[in-house]
Amino acid sequence: MKKILVPSLIALAVSSLASVAHAAEPESTLSYNAGVVSDYRYRGISQTRLDPALQGGVDYADKSGFYVGAWGSTIKWIKDTQGVTSGSTELDLYGGYKFAVGDFAYDLGFLRYQYAGNNYDKATAGGVNANTNEVYGAVTYGLFTAKYSHAVSDLFGNVNSKNSYYLDLSANLDLGDGLSLVPHVGRQSIKNSPGLSYNDASLTLAKDLGNGVAVSGAIVGTNTSAYTVYNSDKILSKTGVVLGLKYSF
Repeated sequence: MKKILVPSLIALAVSSLASVAHAAEPESTLSYNAGVVSDYRYRGISQTRLDPALQGGVDYADKSGFYVGAWGSTIKWIKDTQGVTSGSTELDLYGGYKFAVGDFAYDLGFLRYQYAGNNYDKATAGGVNANTNEVYGAVTYGLFTAKYSHAVSDLFGNVNSKNSYYLDLSANLDLGDGLSLVPHVGRQSIKNSPGLSYNDASLTLAKDLGNGVAVSGAIVGTNTSAYTVYNSDKILSKTGVVLGLKYSF
């Protein structure tokens, strides 16, 4: 009886541990984030007239690799355009699928930039709305990530700009003690508007303070001066320092 009982107890214990391990792996996760930045830069261009912005988002991820999310920020660039009277909030809605093959990780998805109530199409005769749709694909190998984003609509209110694209390369360097360094370079190509196409680069140092709190500092710049505030000497694409505070929960 002991010979039968002992192996049975061992098997039961192993089975219980396996069940606990399996139960510990969540089927899905729901996370939130909120933060503030000294300047909201997107692809090197200030979206807030070089002023601070409030930001926040929510993400749902399934263990299968599928995910959806929403992220929002205060902005000023739409209302800063001559003839435009509304559009002070950006809402990004996105979804996609992440998976790995060997040493490579992939991310394929769709992103909708929604500028609530904007009338950017009134800026010029024959103008188009600022709302934008993009599809994207990214591949990560080790520290390095390459991403390609392709506009399937007009891009950010630029007329006849469908099929514009953004290509960026970045690396994520773990410096230890909660510090990370992220160098980045990108190329924004705007269809039928070569004078508005440009390159951008940034270097971001971030510190994880624990309990979901992180701080960051970045140097951001571009090789263009074409992006300005109407009737102002502010150049939205000039090199600058961006500080951030973020809480994830």
